[in-house]
Amino acid sequence: MRVIGVGFGRTGTASLKVALERLGYGPCYHMLSVLERPSRARGWLAAAKAADAADSAVDPPWEEIFDGFDSTLDWPGVAFWRELVEAYPDARVVLTVRDPYRWHRSMDATILRALRQARHPVIGPLMRFGGRLRPDMGAFFEMTERLVRQRSFRGDLGGGAERFARLFEEHTAEVIAAVPADRLLVFEVADGWKPLCDFLGTTPPDEPFPHVNDQQEFARISGAQRRKALAPVVATAAIGAAAVTAGALLRRRLRP
Repeated sequence: MRVIGVGFGRTGTASLKVALERLGYGPCYHMLSVLERPSRARGWLAAAKAADAADSAVDPPWEEIFDGFDSTLDWPGVAFWRELVEAYPDARVVLTVRDPYRWHRSMDATILRALRQARHPVIGPLMRFGGRLRPDMGAFFEMTERLVRQRSFRGDLGGGAERFARLFEEHTAEVIAAVPADRLLVFEVADGWKPLCDFLGTTPPDEPFPHVNDQQEFARISGAQRRKALAPVVATAAIGAAAVTAGALLRRRLRP
């Protein structure tokens, strides 16, 4: 592990992922990596259980989780930023930041919205039922609940912009206090290649800095994942409805 991203999602982490891979620090682990292969959520659940058991002698399975990856950004890794910074003492650390209130607006329209839907009185039970039919998706839903809602946001999605801006600023201050200055880059993706390349000791590419995963792209990806999770629910309901209809027709035909 050569680069550890310790900034929350919606701070340009998807763009930075592309940038790091362009600079030779890839593949880069990101929440998108889990969306592409939901079975990866199981390793993160194991890490959560190991971290939550204070008297556990079992270390989180970092080598297994990051096998084949050269860097990490965003959730789920940021939920364990302290552990990762300690586990990989030679890795460079990048804290992505932006205006806290603009960050909250982006979060509220994307990740927080998805977390709220997981507890919607109709959508939530359907997603959980779909998770039972597709265990990997069930592990993904449990992972986001435990690592994003619980570990990063202390189990509470309330409080609005003021609370989340305060959480963002507290996180920023905690990282700056904990990571040595010569190992840390506080980075806004709007600043482009130069500060990142200076920090990593690389030459800036002759191309624009990447800009990906805006709110529309997030909506497309998360919508596709919900449809994937709900597909077995819809199929089961369709089979059930067909069975009920067939049974009613059969009873009608058998009547004297």
